[in-house]
Amino acid sequence: MNSDRLYLRGVGPALITPFHEDKSVDFPALEALVEYQIRSGVDFLVPLGTTAETPTLSTQEQDDIIRTVVRVNAGRVPIVVGAGHNGTLRAIDRLRTMPREGVDAALVVCPYYNKPSQEGLYCHFRAVAEASPLPIVLYNVPARTSVNMLPDTTLRLANDCPNIIGIKEASGIVSQIDLIVKRRPKDFFVLSGDDTITFPLMTMGADGVISVLSNAYPTLFGQMVHLIQEGQYHDALRLHHLFKELYPLLFVDGNPVGIKAALSELGVLPDVLRLPLVPMQESNKEKLRVVLDEINGSEFCKNNVR
Repeated sequence: MNSDRLYLRGVGPALITPFHEDKSVDFPALEALVEYQIRSGVDFLVPLGTTAETPTLSTQEQDDIIRTVVRVNAGRVPIVVGAGHNGTLRAIDRLRTMPREGVDAALVVCPYYNKPSQEGLYCHFRAVAEASPLPIVLYNVPARTSVNMLPDTTLRLANDCPNIIGIKEASGIVSQIDLIVKRRPKDFFVLSGDDTITFPLMTMGADGVISVLSNAYPTLFGQMVHLIQEGQYHDALRLHHLFKELYPLLFVDGNPVGIKAALSELGVLPDVLRLPLVPMQESNKEKLRVVLDEINGSEFCKNNVR
């Protein structure tokens, strides 16, 4: 393995974007969130992903968020910035013009809406990787893009493109992700894109997770991930089961609707989203309160901070 090549392991929060009541970006709250995540022991940070409501942010807001996260981080953990687009030339342009100082890699999503073939996906990512000044982490999330990048395409890119260093795999298809883990080059990392199946995927050899849940429970969720890395599966499974009822509630009304509702209930941030997203339905929020009370009353929370 090339010692100079970035290899991500562990847990990285897919950072939410906090908003004031007037829907402007709350930069002091973002600073506090980043600091809290780092002090809680996360292994890397992921701003401007799906969970950040990135499609609702202007280019200037995105640039200011990158600079804020980089400044607060101060080089303590790697930063992977979401920077994909469904137009190849626009994706390349963004990678060349975005703030890059202090950024370690770019998370580039499969082209959405236009539904390219597997060959189209390969050509898109190869062109992006060859033009990008940053290493590329692939992001496969067919529930949002309407196209599933199959293992053969992922592995072809991993072998053909030195600047593609890993993948966030959010297909939810365990057998597909397991095949990538089995056949990948030794310096290509595989991260779960789904908190719910992080435990089984990591026991099968995945390297970590880009996590929504970590926004609210970085210490406990990070503990689960790190226990798996240490081979302490029994203790890790107990933490996985602690969050079992919370996982689906975070997504029942969309992401980041659930995690922002959870952060509001925990007294961390106000529950403010930008349209077209709206707050969690009250019936689901009542269920969320019950689950959060159970988690916060557990032996794990009595002995740890979130």
